Amino acid sequence: MALKTLMQLAPKLNYWINSKRYLRVGNVLYHHPFGCGERAALILGVHQSEYDATGESFTFTKTAQKFNEKINGKLREQVLIAPPTPKSGEGKVFFGLDQRFVAIAVVGIGDDCIGFSSKEQMDERKEAIRTAAGLGVRMFERVQVQKIYVESFNHAESAAEGASMASWIYQDLKSIHKRRYIKKLDLFDSNDFTGWKIGLHKAAAQNFTRLLQETPGNNLTPSAFAQTAIETLSKYGISVNVRMQNWAKLRNLNAFLAVGKGSCEPPVLLEVLYEGCNPNVAPIVMIGKGVTFNSGGLCIMKPKEMKHARGDMAGAAAIVATLRAIAALQLPINVRGLIPLCVNVPGASSYKPGDIIRAYNGKTILVEDTNCEGLLMHADALSYAGVYCPKFILDIGTLSADMIGAFGNAASGVWTNNDSLYEMMRMASIHTGDRIWRFPLWDHFKHYMHESNVADYINKTPRLIGGGGCKAAAFLSHFVPKNVDWIHLDITNVSTTDGSEFTYLRKGMSGRPTRNLIEFLAQFSCRAEESQRKCKK
Repeated sequence: MALKTLMQLAPKLNYWINSKRYLRVGNVLYHHPFGCGERAALILGVHQSEYDATGESFTFTKTAQKFNEKINGKLREQVLIAPPTPKSGEGKVFFGLDQRFVAIAVVGIGDDCIGFSSKEQMDERKEAIRTAAGLGVRMFERVQVQKIYVESFNHAESAAEGASMASWIYQDLKSIHKRRYIKKLDLFDSNDFTGWKIGLHKAAAQNFTRLLQETPGNNLTPSAFAQTAIETLSKYGISVNVRMQNWAKLRNLNAFLAVGKGSCEPPVLLEVLYEGCNPNVAPIVMIGKGVTFNSGGLCIMKPKEMKHARGDMAGAAAIVATLRAIAALQLPINVRGLIPLCVNVPGASSYKPGDIIRAYNGKTILVEDTNCEGLLMHADALSYAGVYCPKFILDIGTLSADMIGAFGNAASGVWTNNDSLYEMMRMASIHTGDRIWRFPLWDHFKHYMHESNVADYINKTPRLIGGGGCKAAAFLSHFVPKNVDWIHLDITNVSTTDGSEFTYLRKGMSGRPTRNLIEFLAQFSCRAEESQRKCKK
């Protein structure tokens, strides 16, 4: 078989390049013609309308067109030889077109005219770029190269996000010889290194959230999480205070402490401070639920329901990852993180249905369900946040399984008492492609959360079926300090993925919506700077 013909057929066969410079197709080895230097691959884009049945009216991106001209039209020739032309979410790999690159992936990014879609509530062009970059990286998984060059697709930030998230895989606990080689990434034929760097920071943050979520509960206890946060954040000049059980007792954080009573692992409250501007400026307080393993307590879940129980600290992980990213990006804002950490398992001292707990703000809570532990943890954290006179409070966590039935994994749920906060979060989600949707804070739901003859509130109402996310937000609204703006995110439905929704996210923990938080804080810092400039004038 001629080598050129072999290269054309390789994308359709089971192929990979081994370290001895041979191309393997099936069980046959063929000598590979490329040199022994750094083995590199390249990802280029092509525009193709979804309505073009023939696939002949495609156009290359500017970078791909420039590269095609450099190699005398070989790339276009190969695309035409192997129809159909890749559409959005599709791609092809070609070999032997250029001496510098072992392989070249041509990935579809859809129509050239796409952009913001009010119907889809996202910038479809940016999401198409993430999808294309992620697909290109995944297509090179079985090709042994050291580096992958990615074109910017006219938006280097999105390209970096898609490529970096697609290359990440959790393999920390595998034997070294079984681990997959993670290829280096670099920008090709573009000067937008700032956008590329920002994209890498955002992707690294989401990947770090995924890493913490994937770590098994026996390895990532509350104390281990605290130690990881210290090691991670202290490098960026962020102060981390670890508050132990006795400290929480002295301050009457009884609702938080109740959740971890069944475990031999002591609960921990992390107080994290990032100061990016004048220390006298009021901080943004971010609260993240940190249940490092959630069995449901005495109201124990079924084994199938505990499949992803190790990732119930997704909110806490997102807060730590976001703080690391904003410190790396040097955003001019002050942020304080409150991260309650514990393990919710049955034990001799577990809190029980029927228990009445007095929270930090003096209100009493009747425990109806020990599997609604997140509400108790956030209740104390929200009330305690008032001591910092915050600019506003943001809390995030996996609080209600009803979110899965409401949205699948399409969007995170948002509740807020301030329209401007929602608008900024919505704009952030449009840019990141990680959508949100606002739910109501109606008195209808609040009414059900204080229907008790023996306590001020209940953590689960037996009378109203469904609407778990709205009921959880209604409960938490009673613990928000007076006259403080507040935004709440329930991420139960987006914290995991089956690997089919996004080319840039593998099956497992998703790390969503970490990039939303970073973009949200970046937008807020820009508005704050603009306001300061106006005041000076």
